[in-house]
Amino acid sequence: MKKILLALFTVAILMSCKTETKQDLETSNAEVSKKHKIDMAAYPVALQEVFTAHGGLGNWNSMQSLTFTMPKEDGVEVHTTDLYTRNALIETEKYQIGAENGKVWLAQDSTYYPKDRARFYHNLMFYFYAMPFILADDGIVYTETTALEKDGISYPGIKISYGSNVGDSPDDEYILYYHPVTHQMEWLGYTVTYGKDSKSTDFHYIKYNKWQDVKGLLLPEELTWYKTENNLPTEARGAPRIFSAVDADASDMGSDFFKMPENGIYVDD
Repeated sequence: MKKILLALFTVAILMSCKTETKQDLETSNAEVSKKHKIDMAAYPVALQEVFTAHGGLGNWNSMQSLTFTMPKEDGVEVHTTDLYTRNALIETEKYQIGAENGKVWLAQDSTYYPKDRARFYHNLMFYFYAMPFILADDGIVYTETTALEKDGISYPGIKISYGSNVGDSPDDEYILYYHPVTHQMEWLGYTVTYGKDSKSTDFHYIKYNKWQDVKGLLLPEELTWYKTENNLPTEARGAPRIFSAVDADASDMGSDFFKMPENGIYVDD
């Protein structure tokens, strides 16, 4: 009899903990929404469904920093970004690229990395990696576009453009293509206008091959760039880009994390 009472007491405790955990989570989500004033009505219904399929915009907005490691042909890069300020740091064995309060810097003991490419690259991979949540930024205009027909699947698309003077490349355009059943992001079409005098009509394509769960967020694990023909993706262009050691954190990295070191230079000076 004592064993039965003990078992019932244990079950009651566990159920109580689960109820409290659920209530805590609901309270936390409500606080996040209130703190960041998420107005879901500002986004197309289709994009809202994509955000939900990837863990929720509220969950994303509760994080302040994002870090990932990306192996490359010439070494490993560790990317860290403050999701509020967009301060950034790319660390490698040979150089560092950073951005603090909009000022991009480069630090290296030789002339390994070209200074004139640092601003373009300092947040490039972050933008590709932070999809689809990066598409909730301010200053974005959403429009419908033609679906992408690929491998027997029709992927609905959401076209993204920017208001003038938004970011370093306001003339860039993106198209997010999502799976019609799961609503998970599958493809990204994008143009490159940085350093050009006008908009580009040439779209490049990335296949979001594989996703990983990071604290309830569905973030990329593999990206594959594709060759194009008639402005549409055809076949993979090289091996997938792999992302590992991914961490999203609700706390910031500290006031000194993104500061330029003594051997650094500002790339726009």
